[in-house]
Amino acid sequence: MDPSGGCPHAANARLLARGAVAPVVLPGEVEAMAVIGHDALKEFLSHPDVAKGATHFTALREGRIPDGWPLKTFATVQGMTTADGDDHRRLRSLVSKAFTSRRVEALRGRVEEVTAELLDGLAAAGRPGQDGQDGPHVVDLRADFALPLPMGVICELLGVDEVFRDQLHHLSNQIVATDISPEDAMAANRDIVAVLSAVAASRTENPGEDLTSALIAAREEDGDRLSGHELIGTLLLMIIAGHETTLNLITNAVRALCRNRDQLELVMHGKASWSDVVEETLRWDSPVSFFPFRYPTRDLTVDGTVIPQGTPVLAGYSAAGRDKAAHGDDADVFDVTRYATGSTTRHLSLGHGAHFCLGSSLARMEATIALERLFTRFPDLDVAVTEAELPRHASFVGNSVQRLPVSLWSIPTP
Repeated sequence: MDPSGGCPHAANARLLARGAVAPVVLPGEVEAMAVIGHDALKEFLSHPDVAKGATHFTALREGRIPDGWPLKTFATVQGMTTADGDDHRRLRSLVSKAFTSRRVEALRGRVEEVTAELLDGLAAAGRPGQDGQDGPHVVDLRADFALPLPMGVICELLGVDEVFRDQLHHLSNQIVATDISPEDAMAANRDIVAVLSAVAASRTENPGEDLTSALIAAREEDGDRLSGHELIGTLLLMIIAGHETTLNLITNAVRALCRNRDQLELVMHGKASWSDVVEETLRWDSPVSFFPFRYPTRDLTVDGTVIPQGTPVLAGYSAAGRDKAAHGDDADVFDVTRYATGSTTRHLSLGHGAHFCLGSSLARMEATIALERLFTRFPDLDVAVTEAELPRHASFVGNSVQRLPVSLWSIPTP
């Protein structure tokens, strides 16, 4: 795996041509496997002999994974993503109350309000003729729109004060980076734990109508509740997953629509929905490329390939989304009508099985509202540089670009 990240799709195509399961080497020469075919991944994600707990990670258990390994947090953080069985059900039940359909729908008004505020800010920043320039200004849609919407919503949901938000986004980026040095990786983990501990302390002292306060107070029928490490791990998971995925989803959808304006026209004329755009983006350019980790609890054969017990396995969402065996010979084509016509298999980009993304409804709602309001307000919006000029994430976990410069209005023809 290339620790510097980049666009995964060409490499994914080469791997898929060889099979649905691929041996890979992680940073630090750690041997692993990646499940990349759609059907194989669906089977693997829900297999009863596949675990998430790091006690099943043979190399980690034997002391062969050093501190500062860039992917270690994914294995060792204490929370839903590394829990199995009863522990997973306990942790998920404590959090799931905040993500019921009713609770998510109740957030719609706030999402629409934040979206409107951000669009007003974009309009002011991108207005033509400022600073003596004749043409429209270019704005960074990722930094000024796609980021603050989900970050603001998840932080409000968790009761995270605004003073912490920029720092949490910066630290989240470092934690999902795969080209980071051991020293920087350890520092990022220390810093984010310190920030989240401060958040937890603030909510303990001044509880409110937020999820962090509810988690601190929550007790199940037997009197159990989250330990201190589980609380911090849960907050870390929700901060990262609650904004990074949606941030990448919105960014990737805008890029796809601007590069495929015939598809944008279909949506603008009511021949496809904004929900269709979200689902096709999730399939075609998954916000998460390769997600760590799962471990077979015995030697496991998947699509004819043996994955040895205790091997760390990556879930290859970006590869599975373009698997032609599942999505047809035109799987590389961005087509917003796929799901409306039922011509493709349902994607796996939000997971499958017991660990299916808990915030999927919120992410879909945020992205749908954001895209509809954005292109309604700025129908001529276009990416201001070529795709090759967009700097990619320095990670094979997240799949997107670091910046998205756009012009909001077309330049009038003289």
